[in-house]
Amino acid sequence: MANLLITGAGGQLGLDLVAVCRAHGDEVVGLDRAAIDIGDQRSVHEALLAIRPEIVVNCAAWTAVDACEGDPDRAMRDNADAVRWLRDAADDVGAHLVQISTDYVFDGKLDRPYRPDDSPNPMSVYGRSKRVGEMHAGPSATVVRTSWVCGEHGSNMVKTVLGLLPTAQDLAFVDDQRGCPTFTADLAPTVRQLSLLRQPGIFHVTNQRSVSWFEFVREIIAAAGHDPSIVRPITTAELQPPRPATRPKNSVLDGSSLLDVGIPPLRDFSLPLAELVATMRR
Repeated sequence: MANLLITGAGGQLGLDLVAVCRAHGDEVVGLDRAAIDIGDQRSVHEALLAIRPEIVVNCAAWTAVDACEGDPDRAMRDNADAVRWLRDAADDVGAHLVQISTDYVFDGKLDRPYRPDDSPNPMSVYGRSKRVGEMHAGPSATVVRTSWVCGEHGSNMVKTVLGLLPTAQDLAFVDDQRGCPTFTADLAPTVRQLSLLRQPGIFHVTNQRSVSWFEFVREIIAAAGHDPSIVRPITTAELQPPRPATRPKNSVLDGSSLLDVGIPPLRDFSLPLAELVATMRR
């Protein structure tokens, strides 16, 4: 059991993390965007001084990757400056900080999965802002990088594809970007485990098995009981309209560092995918 403060508690990971912590009997306070402006230093300090948590898990972020390209100041405020304020306030109350980060801190040019000690080289405003946030978290924090997050709450690829299925006849998704789909049903318990360990450093946490977006969409369609042949592969260059933000072609994360702290790898993503599709189609 622990005393946790979770920011971004209205998002898809935050909602599931609050639920997981409460199910384990933790004392948890979840603050959504309406309850705290993490980009405001005073708001952050007042909240942490009032709550005095043992652990702060920052799930809050501006994750609209393409929109970040058009508003780098907001991206830096919400994804980087906010972490500095949380770090300072956590130090003031003696709390351990857990920062949720992203595969987009890498440029995607390696031909193997990225390890935590590989050099970041973000290619987008979003990626750069999240990397600065990692650095602001400091060496004593736990940084959890994850990718392609899907869950019951919020917007994600599974919801998008299921929404298209009733009328879809010809879908096109890129086949030259690879990553690991990660489901909050598995991510949230692992974030809790890492939070309780208070182990400093960077951890890569994704479900097992990498796919392209095209391959992932085919699996979503199949899990929903439809014919996956309705989706065809295209290249990133063929996207219309082109996306403002550059995505890494390879954002597969090596999660073996979890074993170093006694946490088993997450399941193959097909298992939580099937569970999520079943839940959303009830």
